[in-house]
Amino acid sequence: MLLPGQSIWCILLPLCMSVCGLEISGDEVICSQGLSDCTMNKRNILVVEDNNAVNVQNLTPSIELCCRDSATCTLCLVIDIDINIHLDKVIEDEGHSGYEEEDYSGETERNSNASVTVCYYAVHTLPMCKKVEFTVNHTALTLQNQAKISVKITKPAGVSFSSQVFVYSTPPPPPREVVSPSLDEVCSQEWKERVEECHVPSLNCVIDQKMNWVELHFGRNKSPPSVCVQYEKNGICQIWNRTTIPLHSVTPCMCLQVWDEDDQRSMRTQSCPFINNTDSLQRSVWQNVSVFVSQGQMNNYHTMLSWNLSAPCRLGGEVWPCQKENSSCCREMKGFRQQLENGTWRQNSKGHWETIRVFEDIHVQLSTCVMVEVKGMGHELGPFCLKNSLLADDRSRWILLFVGVMLLVCLAVLMFYLLHDFVKKWAWSWHHGGFVKIGRKGHMVVLLSPPDVDDGVSESVCQLGSQLFNQGFSVSVDQWSRKEQCTMGPLPWLHSQLLQLKSLGGRVVLVLTRKALERAEEWTHGNKEVIKMKGDKGLPQICSPYSDVFTASLFLIQADKQLGRAGERFLLVKLDSHPSIDRRLPELFQGLPLFQLPSQIQALLSELTMGRTGRRSGRRTRTRWKWSAKTKKGQDQQKASHCKYVGPEKNLEQRL
Repeated sequence: MLLPGQSIWCILLPLCMSVCGLEISGDEVICSQGLSDCTMNKRNILVVEDNNAVNVQNLTPSIELCCRDSATCTLCLVIDIDINIHLDKVIEDEGHSGYEEEDYSGETERNSNASVTVCYYAVHTLPMCKKVEFTVNHTALTLQNQAKISVKITKPAGVSFSSQVFVYSTPPPPPREVVSPSLDEVCSQEWKERVEECHVPSLNCVIDQKMNWVELHFGRNKSPPSVCVQYEKNGICQIWNRTTIPLHSVTPCMCLQVWDEDDQRSMRTQSCPFINNTDSLQRSVWQNVSVFVSQGQMNNYHTMLSWNLSAPCRLGGEVWPCQKENSSCCREMKGFRQQLENGTWRQNSKGHWETIRVFEDIHVQLSTCVMVEVKGMGHELGPFCLKNSLLADDRSRWILLFVGVMLLVCLAVLMFYLLHDFVKKWAWSWHHGGFVKIGRKGHMVVLLSPPDVDDGVSESVCQLGSQLFNQGFSVSVDQWSRKEQCTMGPLPWLHSQLLQLKSLGGRVVLVLTRKALERAEEWTHGNKEVIKMKGDKGLPQICSPYSDVFTASLFLIQADKQLGRAGERFLLVKLDSHPSIDRRLPELFQGLPLFQLPSQIQALLSELTMGRTGRRSGRRTRTRWKWSAKTKKGQDQQKASHCKYVGPEKNLEQRL
């Protein structure tokens, strides 16, 4: 018996058609008259044998829903195969098999074995093949040796709803394409209850006026399904993750879709449960109607009035412009009425429906407004005036301006916080004679140590040199150049540094201690004695300028003072970490700039950069420099005097 929907044809002969049907794991094969003992087996796609005796003329595939008894319905692939059998080749193939058969001169019915292979595959899947084997009854075949085979494959691999399937055979005619029915199509038919994929959760909505919300109930106890809410059946569906909906958001056009996300089913059920509650829920639509009016210009430079109406549902009614005369009266401008139904509606980002229309060639004034009449509402909405829209635009512009100013203020505060130290330096420099580029690149500083160089003083001098170097100065410290002093001598070395200082610009910084002041006083006193006793035979003995760098600097300071330029090249520095120096400055040092460190480090930087200013006003600034002064106890614990700096000695004097 042929299954409904299958295109198996029968040859009307006095005898019944020879039909052979075999079911293997739900698969079936049906052969027409002249073929018997039909069987179907799975075949490897890599090993497909061609049967030259059978020629496939046509393939007709289809995908149907197979429902057996009360079992669950599944998809089946049905392939109708039209074949042509070459009897001479079948006999020839059998003749090669041996001499077991005898010729009875046609008195005995002759039978032969043959086969055909069909394959199918869905998109992105590997092909699956089925080989149909059968026995050919030569005498029962119709004229032209044609026959038909129908193959039904239950649950074909890789085939699901809306799948695109290709079917071919060997030897092949052109491949045939077939598309399986969609899930929506299947679930809309009478047997949807027997299709497992059509089973979707039921939804029941209950309005709770006391709690002012709508409760969503699902007809099962397991985890709640996925829900989305949409206005109108073809609207955008927005995911809803709660089991209640506020009543003010519910409208007659609201629909809900429910589906099982965890079961990976694409079938959804859509219901619009509030469509019959028009009277009680229509107010939510009217309360959410908004109208925006603006002025525009047409291509012919005539004015036009643009209006934008949005609401949760698409509305019917009329819109017309009017001229507002007072707070309670708006006179209609004749000839401009427009129907809401005739416009194009689209959904905005909030899910509401909106329509945008214009009144062309209209005289627009600030008092021009728009009135709206919605069907079923009973009264008009409006007026919505252009003046209010312009005020809203102005308000938006002022808000944007305020936000921009606040952003600039915040940015300025952030920049001031990040550049706090830099701003302090510039402010101090302006207060002391103009803006200064602290640590200008190329300026040179020659730092000379006092004659009593112990570990504490040596450490302080080296630290001062390193800090000046980090500020961008080219620093030369006598303690860093002992090898050159031994080679050239103290006075020639100092002269060479002064030559570089003259070309680069900069100052010589002389560090003072108690011993340095005593040495300067002795040198000054000895120098005066030399002048008084000039010409006598017994001249007093004074220190040689070649003895050390400090003594050589005293000779150079004396020479600069005689020329009136001592303050241009030399300045003095006292260290707060050193025991206080109460004695008065020697006459040789009087008139030279003097700085107390680290309290006057900013003044020293300004002096080294821009020269002499009103620095000796006694002002002192705070500094963030880290000054590691050593106490007398720490000095005793230190090892031999070593200068601590980073990088080769050669680069410290030549860098920058």
